Amino acid sequence: MFQNNKCKPFARVVSFKALVILSLTMLSFSACMKERKSQKAGMTMQSFVESISDYARSYDPGFVIIPQNGEELLYRNLAYQEGTDPLFMDAIDGMGVEELFYDGTYSPDNYRLKLLAAISDKKTILVSDYLNDSSDLNHDLALCRDSSFLAFPRTPENYYYNKIPQYIINENSRDIQKLNDAENYLYFIGAPYEKKEDLIAALKDDNHDLLIMDLFVAEKALTAADLAQLKIKGNGGKRLLIAYISIGSAERYRYYWQKEWRLHHPRWLRKSYDGYKDEIWVDFEDSEWQSIIYGNDSSYMHRILEAGFDGAYLDNVEAYYSLYH
Repeated sequence: MFQNNKCKPFARVVSFKALVILSLTMLSFSACMKERKSQKAGMTMQSFVESISDYARSYDPGFVIIPQNGEELLYRNLAYQEGTDPLFMDAIDGMGVEELFYDGTYSPDNYRLKLLAAISDKKTILVSDYLNDSSDLNHDLALCRDSSFLAFPRTPENYYYNKIPQYIINENSRDIQKLNDAENYLYFIGAPYEKKEDLIAALKDDNHDLLIMDLFVAEKALTAADLAQLKIKGNGGKRLLIAYISIGSAERYRYYWQKEWRLHHPRWLRKSYDGYKDEIWVDFEDSEWQSIIYGNDSSYMHRILEAGFDGAYLDNVEAYYSLYH
């Protein structure tokens, strides 16, 4: 009886330790499975971007492709140590990056900086940092300049890319024929214009080398005639017009959204997008979603090409990660 009483606490300790070990093992296994799913999805995203690029360049061989975020996609199997992925590198002209040096305050992302540094002599890197304090502007510009990145720093009033800054970095009147000619860019997609004429008036005299903008104004697509008015900078030089398109999330305000999806949504609508109530992460591997994006005359990319844009800015490619974390 005495021995049994002494053994019980010991047994409980052993059981508790075993439970902790088991729990940690299960957490580790779960994390490992998430990473494997994320890696597999990332390789599918690589193929998705490559297919979009092939489709667009079959219409316009010089069409510019710029994915935003998801820097791991630059590498084979999403692994830096395996070197860059040649097919993906051929499919893109540059890489857009948010919050690289500043995420409100100075907080450089050294992991992403390493991924980008290895390709900065081959592809144009467009950085849109977020600064809580405008006094940090010169520091952010210097960091981007020293890394040979194009900079578009934004402060709280321009968090959603709905303002045209009063300054232009490296303003010039040169003709911009290709992405690596650009010395600056304007990221302007959130302006609440009701008429196309108002948007055109706001941008017509602007002198940025490259404009990232939406295809639509108040749900009406811009036309080739509309864009012709914007392809020349106010100072007379030619510039590039790049259409924003989200390929990793569905947006409720787009032409493709159907009202009945509120009750009976398609299987590829997967996960709420924190911070953006009108967006939902999608299963981008699904053929129905991919047909919305490219490959046919009613697709989003076809509309962009028909309007006469010089390229496309592919947002939310990091869906391969966000879906599993």
